[in-house]
Amino acid sequence: QVKLVESGGGLVQAGGSLRLSCAASGSIFSTYVLGWFRQAPGKEREFVAAISRSGGRISYGDSVKGRFTISRDNAKNTVFLQMNSLKPEDTAVYYCAAAPGWSKEYDGWGQGTQVTVSS
Repeated sequence: QVKLVESGGGLVQAGGSLRLSCAASGSIFSTYVLGWFRQAPGKEREFVAAISRSGGRISYGDSVKGRFTISRDNAKNTVFLQMNSLKPEDTAVYYCAAAPGWSKEYDGWGQGTQVTVSS
């Protein structure tokens, strides 16, 4: 089982940027598909982005396309989410997650990091 710990959240003004990191331990990092999800108060969890084991396949949720970039460094067991042009509606708790394959269920989750975008 992979253990995931997110960091990098905080308060930022609309139009600003943040970079989230997710450090993994406990398993072979490079064998996992990694994803970012978010959940705002009173809303369902939303898919943000995913990246394949090698980084050659990437997917984004429609609401973040063109603004967010997911990447990973398998040597450092870390996945990143670069968030640019942030909007107040991006405010949420952001979670890192791991899946054993691209179409597999995510079965490892971090504790989340809060991102707040002020208008």
